[in-house]
Amino acid sequence: MDPHAPFSRDRRKRLHARAQASFAAADFLHRAMAEETRARIEALGRNFPRVLDLGGPAPAWPGATRLSLSPEAGPTIIGEEDRLPFAEASFDLIISIAGLASLSDLPGALVQARRALAPDGLFAACIAGGLTLGELREDLILAESTLLGRAAARIAPMVEAQAAAGLLSRAGFVMPVADSERLSVRYPSLDRLLADLTAMGARSPLAHVSPLRRDVLNDVRRRFAARAESDGKTAVTIDLVHMAGWAPGSAPGLDSELARAITRAI
Repeated sequence: MDPHAPFSRDRRKRLHARAQASFAAADFLHRAMAEETRARIEALGRNFPRVLDLGGPAPAWPGATRLSLSPEAGPTIIGEEDRLPFAEASFDLIISIAGLASLSDLPGALVQARRALAPDGLFAACIAGGLTLGELREDLILAESTLLGRAAARIAPMVEAQAAAGLLSRAGFVMPVADSERLSVRYPSLDRLLADLTAMGARSPLAHVSPLRRDVLNDVRRRFAARAESDGKTAVTIDLVHMAGWAPGSAPGLDSELARAITRAI
């Protein structure tokens, strides 16, 4: 175990396993991410015979080889996104929905994904990044700073779209692209938001998290409720970062196809 790794492998696995029983009740965000990513890929009009569905809380591509952190319904290979148990050039398409944001070595995972792709193979992923849960992050910082005179890191650091494209390029993908899609999700209470995050397996997998004091949590609840709109619901920001790149190859015309089908102006 790397003591300097920002995320805990064991905690990621526990969160994933715990969410298996409750995920269907809170899968709206994963469904939106998967549907948009599939639509972008299908708009290419290309055939991808060998597909790897890489990590994330639930399957995203019917019939794909599925790599999961823990056992789940249907055939799966148990593994981690930055420790791929596949030979080079094993797949024509690798799709990853909501699984890469909590990796300590995201650049290394992208390198492995590129190596697992056949020439001209496509990598397409969507993660929560950017300003996701920015309001909650601010509430936590203000509450702890006010009551304790300090604030601990409690929400995982987020990847911006521009940084995502750079990571793809560094990993050896050609024509890397990334864009972001901002959603606003409204909740009647902080506890309902936290319950959804738990059901999604999306609670923080940070390796080092100090206990949250009850008075701090109550102050966060108060701040969350104070931002509610007239119907009593409070909006939280979700930034979905879409990223895609091709394994090096010689197929003509991919640049224009990718620009039309995968990149979107948000």
